[in-house]
This record gives sequence, C-alpha cells and structure tokens, in this order.
Amino acid sequence: MTAGRAEPMPARKPGADVVRWDAPLQFLKGVGPQGALALGKLNLRTVGDLLRHYPRRWEDRSNFQRVADVQNGEFVSLCGIVIAVSTAYPKPRMALTKVLVDDDGAALTLTWFNQPYLEKTFLALKAARRPIVVYGQARRSGWSLEIQNPEWEEIGEDDATFSTNRIVPIYPATEGVRQTRLRKLVDAALQACLDEIEETLPPDVLLRHRLVGAQNALRQIHFPDSLPELDAARRRLIFEEFFTLQTLLALRRRASSHDARGLSFTVSPERLRDDLKQIVPFALTRAQQRAIDEIGADLSSGRAMNRLLQGDVGSGKTMVALAAMLMAVENGYQAAIMAPTEILAQQHAIVFRRLLEPLGLSVELATGSRGAKDKAGVRERLAGGQSHVAVGTHALIQEGVEFAKLGLVIIDEQHRFGVLQRQALAKKGQRPHILVMTATPIPRTLTLTLYGDLDVSVLDELPPGRKPIATHWKTQDKRSQVYAGAQRFLSEGRQVYVVCPLIEESEKLQAKSATQLSEHIANEVFPQYRVGLLHGQMKPDEKDAVMARFNAHDLDILVSTTVIEVGIDVPNASVIIIEDADRFGLAQLHQLRGRVGRGQHASFCVLMAEPKTEDGRARMAVMTETGDGFKIAEEDLRLRGPGEFYGTKQSGLPEMTIADILRDMDVLLETRETAFALVEADPKLARAENQPLRRSLERSKLGFELITVS
Repeated sequence: MTAGRAEPMPARKPGADVVRWDAPLQFLKGVGPQGALALGKLNLRTVGDLLRHYPRRWEDRSNFQRVADVQNGEFVSLCGIVIAVSTAYPKPRMALTKVLVDDDGAALTLTWFNQPYLEKTFLALKAARRPIVVYGQARRSGWSLEIQNPEWEEIGEDDATFSTNRIVPIYPATEGVRQTRLRKLVDAALQACLDEIEETLPPDVLLRHRLVGAQNALRQIHFPDSLPELDAARRRLIFEEFFTLQTLLALRRRASSHDARGLSFTVSPERLRDDLKQIVPFALTRAQQRAIDEIGADLSSGRAMNRLLQGDVGSGKTMVALAAMLMAVENGYQAAIMAPTEILAQQHAIVFRRLLEPLGLSVELATGSRGAKDKAGVRERLAGGQSHVAVGTHALIQEGVEFAKLGLVIIDEQHRFGVLQRQALAKKGQRPHILVMTATPIPRTLTLTLYGDLDVSVLDELPPGRKPIATHWKTQDKRSQVYAGAQRFLSEGRQVYVVCPLIEESEKLQAKSATQLSEHIANEVFPQYRVGLLHGQMKPDEKDAVMARFNAHDLDILVSTTVIEVGIDVPNASVIIIEDADRFGLAQLHQLRGRVGRGQHASFCVLMAEPKTEDGRARMAVMTETGDGFKIAEEDLRLRGPGEFYGTKQSGLPEMTIADILRDMDVLLETRETAFALVEADPKLARAENQPLRRSLERSKLGFELITVS
C-alpha cells in the first residue's frame, strides 16, 4: 500500500447542506431513521453528539509498520492482503479461526477464538484481494508473527480518504456501526455545521493559554493533519471542558455565597464549648475543633454557608454536625438533617435526641413510612416552631413540610442526593446555611470538580482509642478457618455481620440470596446462635425491628445486604465477613468495614474472594494494606476511572468526554484559576467578550438556573 501525506480536510465541500449542531442525527446526510437508531446505541442523538464522539485513539497510517520490523509484544498497525483462511475445532465448543495476511512477501497470522462466522467474511476478502488494516499486540515466535483477536477493517476504494495515507481516527463503536461509516458521518457533520460553530472561549483566554480556535480544534481532533496539530486540538478541547465546568462552579459558588446575604448568627465559642462538654463525654479531636471553628466563621460572616465536611469512617462528623445545630438553635433557628435511608435517619434521631433533649431541645423524625397521623403531627410541630431539629429522609422535601424558621440544612452522605434535592430542602427556608457531609473520602481531584463550588473541611484524624480494623483476604478453601475464628469471638460475647454477595440486576434477587445465606448460616454453620436477616425488600418497620434486636444483642449474627453500608453503629459488633468481596468497589468495601471497630474490642474484616481480574486482586490488596480512607479513595479513582467514581452522575455537572481528571490535573488547575478570576471580574458574564460563553452555558443540559442556586 502506498504511503503519502494526507491533504488537509476542506472547511466545507461546495453545496454541502447546512445542518444545525442540535439537529437530530437522522437529518444528517447518509443517516436516516434506521441509521439514527443504530447510532443511538452509542448515545448519539444529535449532530453535536456525533462531533463530540471523539476518537479513543489514532493510528498513523501515513507510514504502516512492516511485518519484518515488528518487535515481540508491540502494539502495531499493519496493512496487507488476505491469502488464506481456515477454522479448526480443537475442542468441543471451541472454534479457532486463522487468517493469513501477506505484507509484501512477509506473512502475519490473525487468530480469533469462537468467531467462526468470520471465515465467510475473510474468504470474500481473499477473493476480492481487497486490503485490510489490523491493529493489536503482536507475538513473535521464531519467524512467525501472530495477533490474537485484533481490531481490523476492510479498506474500500470509496473510503480510502478517511482510512489510509493519514492519521486515522478510531472511534468507540458498536454492532452495526463500523469505523469506516463513523468516519464518513463525522466528515459529513463537519462539512454541514462546522462553519456555524461559535467560539465560546474569550479571546484573551485563547491568547494567554495559546489555544487553537474551536472550529480548528474540532476538525483536527477527528482528522488531524499532523501529530502536533492533533495534540493542540486535544489540549484545546480538554481545556474547554474543564473551563466550562469551573466557570459553572465559580458562578454557583458566587450565587450561593459571595453575592448572597445569608443569615448572620452570633456565635459564642465559649457557650458552644460548655454545651458540648455537658453532652459529649469525650474531648474533640483537633480536626473536629478546626471544622467547628470554620463552620462558626461561616455562620457569623453574614454570607450563606456552603460547606462540604468530609472525613473517614469514624472520624466524628456527627459531633461536628451537632455543634453546627447548636449554633443554629441558639440563634433562634431550626436545623434539618437529611439522610439517604430510613435506617440512617432513625439512627441519627436516636443519637441527637440522646444528646440534645438534656438541653431542652426537641428532635423530630420525618420519614415516609410513618403513619398519616404521625406525619401530620410532625408537620404541625415543624411549622409551629415547637421542634428545634428535624431528622429525616427525602420526606423532608415533600410538599406540605414547612419550617417556622429554618436556618441550617445538613445533607448526610451527600453523594446519594442530586443537586435539585439539595436545593429543594434549602428552599424550605430563607437562604439557610448548608453543610453537606460524606463519610466517603473524596480525592482532591474530584473535590475540585464535583464540589469546587463548596468550601471544604476535612476530618483527617480519628478520635483517640479508635482501634484499627485488621483486614484479611481469604479464599473459599479457608472458609472453615474463617467460621472458626468468628465462633471464637461469638463465644466471647461479640457480634458478627455477614454481608451477602452483590447482585446488581435486581433487589429481589439480592433479597433471595441474603435469605438463602441466612438460612445456611442459621441451620448449618452457627445453629447455636441467634441469626437475623436484613435486606432492601423488607418493610421499613421490619428493618428497624431487626436493627433494634441486633443493637440490643438479641441477635448474635446479622446476615445483610449493603443496606448496612452507611451509618449503622453497633459497638459490640467486632467481625464482618464480606462474601464475594471482589464484586464490591473499594469505597463500598471501606464503608462496610467501618461497621465494626466502633467499640473497645479488637475488630476484624474478612474478605471472602476469588477475584478473576487484575482489578479485583488489586482491590483486595489495597483493602488489606491500608485503613486510610483517603488513600483508598485515590486508589479507587485510579482503578475505576473518574467516569464511574461515585457521585459523578448525581453532581449536576456536565460529564467529561475528552478531559480526564487524573491525566489532565495540570490543565484542571490552570482552568480553575482562570475561570474563577473571570467570574470575579464579570459575575454576570455580561461583557461582550464573555457573551458566547454565557450562551454556551445557557444551552447546556443543566440550564442556567443550576448555576444561580447551589
């Protein structure tokens, strides 16, 4: 195959139809209704979606590698003609398809497992003597070269412009949408609407950061004329994604605090310390005291507080929340705390009643499962101001729940709630102060993206006397030893959690699995002990009854699904056995482990797992090596990637399509500084040079209203 320099892509072919960026894909030339359905599998709905469907990698096909020059283990792009095809069946239900490709006299073997239908395709290519391009990891043995399960595509005369003699884009694809088709459609989209694309970055930002223009970047990311131009396009688009995100955060932050006068509390540190000493029998850590001081400064500043409190399992967020509530109540205001589950809300209510009622303060519990009469009573007391603190689930934000004077909103385990739910609770008062809390430590990179509009307090030390939890990874053949160890602790009067395997498909299947496991534990493993069962399909009052029995030590063993993941506090439970632990994410494993180690007894977490993947083995190793939640969070982010790390779907912020917060951290920091400075100088984005940016934000899926209220 001849190699040569690709011609630059033209801005628009003469007579090309103009199509709007937001037009449905079926109206793009060459797509139609059926094509739009196929592209919908890739979540591509509009012409803009297609142009933002960036290549996952690029192949420099201006110079293909030669078979003779390939090194063992190298990832390569090669081009050749099919000269032989065969399929063998070395074992029952196993097909081995081999294709021999000629590259100017040197041979390359391509191998596929259990894809015998490929034989017909390659026999046709052999007959037509049409070249194919292959990509994969080459394995050399003597003179022979093999690539197993390679990516490949046929090169026809009609698509040679996009598939050969240039740097070629390789897109995320799906069944029925091949690479060559995607390239043609992207080219059609560029021809149809590229000239209509507005430059959204202000001119001085482009100049200062040496960024190429929007239209140039979009053309070069898909069909680069050279590797340096590809790098410049990637940098521009990564910068733009982060810059848009950071501008949203800066606007949201300004709207929720800097521009907004908030309730001004009078905070007396001496009185607060006296109240806390009266109801809390232990000294606070320095981290807790620092967080309380930061919250106190916010509450007395005259601006609305918007703060994230993050800390590891057991770091004492509840005491910090308690101090914040006391500051609100002592200023004549009510406080509300919203939890993601009824179990956690009830646990909070028990704790806060025990601590606050001696001071003459009433704590109300608002959950969906309460009877109509109870709910009416709760609403009446909150609206009348008789209740000082409300603890509840999303029932707190339902219509009809009103507060006499709401001054502080606390959102617990905030990643379980979306931005709109947080807003709904805040709207129950007149610009109340907001504190969001999480027991899942968040890596700094995500803090800057998901919560860049919030001030952050970190609890980075555990209260004195908190014992580390010894964590062991055991395979199934060690199960009898694990049960023998649990038996020893049970005989000493301790309690044990057994967490059943994670089944993502269905809560009903999960409940069935937990039921079977509890019957097995009760009848065959520990018949001499009292075994309880907890799962998500149980009614709220049934769950409460089980937890109350476990808390009172009327049960020795609790078999449960992940409903115990957050907030359950049973100091006498000192062993947790997690079945099929490799099915769980690191953050979830760390939360589950935190259910033990809450009393004065030595505690243990046993991970039962036979991981089949490197990631699974890596998660088990991390859990056994460290109990530091922040280290675990960093590793979790590295292993799973930012797209899957918890909360990104709930954050109310745009998803990243080309930027990567791990790889592109330097660009993230660069854009944050620039965006916050721009919003400081032009808070309404009213200047002429910032108007395109404002229009872009208003067109975003969020709508501009999300950046005017936190």
